[in-house]
Order: sequence, then C-alpha cells, then structure tokens
Amino acid sequence: MAYALRILPRTLTFSPESTLCGCRLLADSKVPFSTDRHREASGRSRFFDSRRELSSTQPQQQRGQPIHEENITFPQIETPEYKGHIQDIDPSVFKGLDSSFPCVSRNQLSGPEPEYDNITKGYQLFTSTEPFHLKYRQGVIPQLQIAYETWGTLNEDRSNAVLISAGLSASSHAKSHVENPKPGWWEKFVGPGCAVDTSKFFVICSNNLGGCYGSSGPSAINPVTGKRFATTFPIVSVDDMLHASVGSSLGGMLSLMSSVIHPERVGRVVSISSCGQSHPSSIAMRYLQRKCIMCDPNWNKGHYYEGTYPKVGMKLAREIATMTYRSGPEWDERFGRKRMSEEDPSLCPTFLIESYLEHQGESFSTKFDPNSLLYISKAMDMFDVAEGFPSLEEGLERVKCPIMVVGVQTDVLFPIWQQRELAEGLQKSGNDAVTYYELNSIYGHDTFLLDLNGVGAAVKGFLETNQREHGWLTKHKQLHQERRHF
Repeated sequence: MAYALRILPRTLTFSPESTLCGCRLLADSKVPFSTDRHREASGRSRFFDSRRELSSTQPQQQRGQPIHEENITFPQIETPEYKGHIQDIDPSVFKGLDSSFPCVSRNQLSGPEPEYDNITKGYQLFTSTEPFHLKYRQGVIPQLQIAYETWGTLNEDRSNAVLISAGLSASSHAKSHVENPKPGWWEKFVGPGCAVDTSKFFVICSNNLGGCYGSSGPSAINPVTGKRFATTFPIVSVDDMLHASVGSSLGGMLSLMSSVIHPERVGRVVSISSCGQSHPSSIAMRYLQRKCIMCDPNWNKGHYYEGTYPKVGMKLAREIATMTYRSGPEWDERFGRKRMSEEDPSLCPTFLIESYLEHQGESFSTKFDPNSLLYISKAMDMFDVAEGFPSLEEGLERVKCPIMVVGVQTDVLFPIWQQRELAEGLQKSGNDAVTYYELNSIYGHDTFLLDLNGVGAAVKGFLETNQREHGWLTKHKQLHQERRHF
C-alpha cells in the first residue's frame, strides 16, 4: 500500500513504479513490491511513529502486488519564501558548483591488489553433451561445459590431486603457464615449493558453473536457440557447481560441500574465509550488489549482450563489493583522510579512499559478466550445509575427513565469528581432525589473496603433513587461551 508522510507542509511526490522499472527478477517475472513488508514482520511499520499519520485518501493496495500509478508523498524541508524581485539580486553574490560535474579519476594505488584478468585463452574444456539438471526450479541446460587449468603431474594411483575452488569473480587461471603467461589470481601460492607445491601435487582449478570464463553460464551460447542464455539460464547452487567441478570464500563453500557430497573422493579440506551457511549480513551485501546491476536500465532484464552493456550498475556493484573485501584498519593506514588535491571540495571524489573505490569499480566493470555476478552471488546466498538438518552441527556430521578452517580477524564479508562457528560445529559434530587457524591481517577478506606468509604457510603445512594432526592454531597467545576449551 502507499503511504503519505505528513511531516512538513510541502511535499514532493514520486512514483515507486518508475524507480523499480529496471529492477525485475529473472526473464519476464515481476518483482512484487510492498511498502507494508516491515509492518507484516513486526506488527507496526518501523518507518513511522505516532507523529506520522497514514493517508486515508490513498486506495488500499493488495499486499504482495506491484504498485501502479500511485504516488507516495516524500518530505521536503521547508524553505523561506523570497518576497522581493529576482531582478533585484546582484548575480555576484551567488557562485555555485560547475553543473557539468567534471569528475576525473585520479587514483594513486599504494598497496597490494589481487590479480584479475578477462581470461579468453589457456584453459581446457570439459564437455558433457548430456542434459545437465540443476537443483532449483527443475532447471536443465542442454549440455555442460567447465573450463579448467592444471599444473604438476598426476601420480599413478591418482592420490596427489588438489582441487582449487575459485571465488566469485575468479577464473580457472590461478597460476601462469605456457598457454597463458599472465599472472594468475593465486600466482604466488601455486608452483614448485609454494603453498600448493606443484612438484608434489597435481593441481586443478576450474571456472565455476554460472561463470563467464569458459564454463556454462548466462553469457554462453544456448545450443538450442543459438543465442546467449542471458537470464534464461537456470538458477545455480553450490551443489550444482560441485557436480560440475583447497577453496576460499565461495571456494571454501565448494570445498566443504565436496566432502559432504563426495566423501569417498576427498582426503582433506581447506576452508579459508568462508562459512557453513550464509548469514544475513553477507546476504545483504550481495543483494545490494545485485540490485545495482538490475536497476541499471541497460541491464534490460539480462538481455544486454546485443545492446548496451550495464557498466554503471556493474561499476557500482564492484565498489560496494570492495568495501567488504578490505578492512577499516588497512584503509586508515593506507588512506587516512588524505585528499587527492588541495583544491576546494566538490561533489566529485575528494578523498583518496573515494578515488580508490572508483578505480576498483571502473577497472573491474568490464572484466566480469554482470549476469554471472547475479547468478553466482545468489548461489552463495543460498548456501547452507545444514539444509534439511535441524542444526549446523548435525549437517556437518557428514564431514569425516581432516579439515582446516582459516579465518581473518578483520574480514567484513565473512566475519571471524563465522569461522569459529564452522570450526566449533565440526568439532561438536564428532570430527576429531579439525584445525583452526586465525590470522590478524589488515587485508580483510582479501587476505587469502595477499598474505603469502600467513595463509600460504597454513595451507602448505596442512596439505603436506602425513599425520592426522589437529588442533587450534593461532598467532596470538591471548586468543589461544580464550579458545583452549575446545
């Protein structure tokens, strides 16, 4: 239903339908919009108090239905009325901003950044011509393709394989090689003598199902129609990715589920900055990113491949994501309140941190397919290893192999308490081979991409030990004492 706010005598009206016209769910499905959602949850609207009256002149809107041609009044600050003549005003007493807003990105990168690239070559393809059935909504695609890259040599009994599961925006290119010499997203972690030692292990990294770097996804060609799937591509889940495919972030979800679905094929699991189930704080962040893309008029319900690319939405989505990938302590140290110049401020970026976010959004906006971001981030939201079980601990009882959980104290996207929750749940479920490693890095969620000493040492030690050693590892004695009751 539509409300009228009677706060100030002057009001400005707008139509919510016009603001939501670009934000529609998959294909032609309609987005239900209700301004009464919070009232349903709490018994009264959190947006109104006793001083705000509901307009009785507006017709009642059926709950759960889109609003059409109804105006919602919006409060506007009362301004004093000028009683003279505008011709009497001296033009020199007013000097405003340049209305053309000549914002120019002038970012100066001053710290380590992950390697991301638009991968178009150097990967191999696994192709199944059989129809591939997905978990949700009875989804099925005519055939399945998964892009992957390998390093090292598989031994005779095939016991030295290590599967690296990529994060949301990463490709199969974890490490450079002859076919693609560009640095990979885990370049310093993979190789001879590295954390994942290719002189000892046969390493495989795949592009996720739903991705845009060679695997089946929204940007792939539908062999039935000869056109790109776009948003006709079925919803994917982490479970689906496993049937098609040491993980971090989304990769940690994949690694954990691999030990649940294929326990006979998984010898040990490393989960870095991930979780046992997605929590509201992370879901909310990813929802905002998706909304940025879907509200871009150029998104065109996902059918933009032959039209205008939704760059504005994609850029803004990445800027929001960047806020969850790094940490406040790093930005205090790296940027502080430094300005880009000594000029007086305008509405354009003034501080270095603003320019940094703009640069991150701009540089990534055309490297990843927006529809793939929608699909894969939704799969992350739906992840829950305890689905169908009364508790997380009972869902984790299916994980029988040794597992190491690595968390970062400054991680905003997957906070440290979620790593502790996962590790505790594994122990309570009866797993006697749980190792917990907590890092005090300033790089937040991106620590798994940047902290070679901390993450690399933990991964290398866990993969190369031949004993079922387990326990709680930490870099801070005080924290270890706090966790000693495990």
